Amino acid sequence: MKQKLAAGHLMALFVATVWGTAFIAVKVLLAEFHPIEVMLFRFAIAWAALFLFSPKPLVPKGLREELPFLAAGITGLTLYFILQNYALKFSYASTVGIIISAAPMFTALLLWLCRRAPRPGKAFFVGFVLSMAGITLISVAQGEALDMDFIGCGLTLGAALCWGAYGVCIELTEASGYTSLQVTRKVFFWGLLFSLPFIWLNRLDLSLDRFAKPEMLFCILYLGLGASALCFAAWNKAVVLIGSVATNVYIYLMPVITLVASALILREPVTLFSVGAIGLIVLGLWLSQRKNGAQA
Repeated sequence: MKQKLAAGHLMALFVATVWGTAFIAVKVLLAEFHPIEVMLFRFAIAWAALFLFSPKPLVPKGLREELPFLAAGITGLTLYFILQNYALKFSYASTVGIIISAAPMFTALLLWLCRRAPRPGKAFFVGFVLSMAGITLISVAQGEALDMDFIGCGLTLGAALCWGAYGVCIELTEASGYTSLQVTRKVFFWGLLFSLPFIWLNRLDLSLDRFAKPEMLFCILYLGLGASALCFAAWNKAVVLIGSVATNVYIYLMPVITLVASALILREPVTLFSVGAIGLIVLGLWLSQRKNGAQA
């Protein structure tokens, strides 16, 4: 039992590390691609990779059995990425990042409302406040501005809520008997399917000649194979091993990973102010993981 819990926490930490560095690849790609194009290529590569690793046909057993996968694809992939991408048009990246970090709270509350988890205790919410304070300090330490644009904040809250709903949907897929790879593959199928109409809405041509540049090809493969196929499979497995609440708390670590990656890759300075912010986030993570907090 302890080995399974340790494996689940390690998987969640691995995913937070990769997702915390994925922003670099996204920033490179946005110089040549539309945000929807990045999402579509990312989903397509991830689904193809998951199909190769698990090529067994997954015929739907019925609408009722397929609904959790369909809902997970819409909430955690299509809606989450679209709302997040469009929120960045109205709000600063720092503001979006801070609000998105509220996703663990939405996950805990939705699981409680769906009666799939006990009510979060005081320690969980104290940890949430400390982590959010640390995330805010990181943004301030980097000299970024914060704004409260109504549309941008609303879209970002919608994205955080969608990620919370995704956690509930993934827990509902546990009774299907599928492996984590198969679950992730089905989720990506539905996420990709419901993303296709946005090709027409945004009049995208999806030309592949831009991938002739090595940096563009590397970045989309990093996002599709690493940050999507591998990380979503690991994330879904972590949810099975330690639960959605405990897994989602690792989202708090993503700004820390981003800060460290920026220092190592982009040579951005790390100040004492930033180190103090990291301390708050880690303390909040620890409090949220206590049994009387998140019941992890």
